[in-house]
Amino acid sequence: MRILSSAFRHNEAMPAKYTCVGDSINPPLQFLDVPENAKSLALVVTDPDAPSGDWVHWVVFNLPISGELAENTKPAGVEGLTSFGKSEYGAPCPPSGTHRYVFKVYALDSLLPLDSTADKQSVLGAMEGHILDQVELIGLVSK
Repeated sequence: MRILSSAFRHNEAMPAKYTCVGDSINPPLQFLDVPENAKSLALVVTDPDAPSGDWVHWVVFNLPISGELAENTKPAGVEGLTSFGKSEYGAPCPPSGTHRYVFKVYALDSLLPLDSTADKQSVLGAMEGHILDQVELIGLVSK
């Protein structure tokens, strides 16, 4: 399985429009070579370089196997709670230096019995035993 973006390459800079100094919109993402027996996708976007630890910028689960997530879109799946306390994309906004923003997608053999109050830990827990494949794309943002 692969995850790509037409806006940036793996381990390269994300354009400002996807950050807090730009339009704060989600970048376009493509999900390729998803296992045929997958029933849904889950996406977790984190900043492992945040001063307080792994900061969650986006949690989306029960995504249909559509192959893409368009720029600046409300996903067809369920958006869970981020570290901002909201169920929506939280744009990267590093306080200093260069931070990695990890877009990790999981192919699952089921839908998750959760709602928009689920956070990253709840989603990861519910996925246990249901992950068929996983892959990540890292975008860099500097301040």
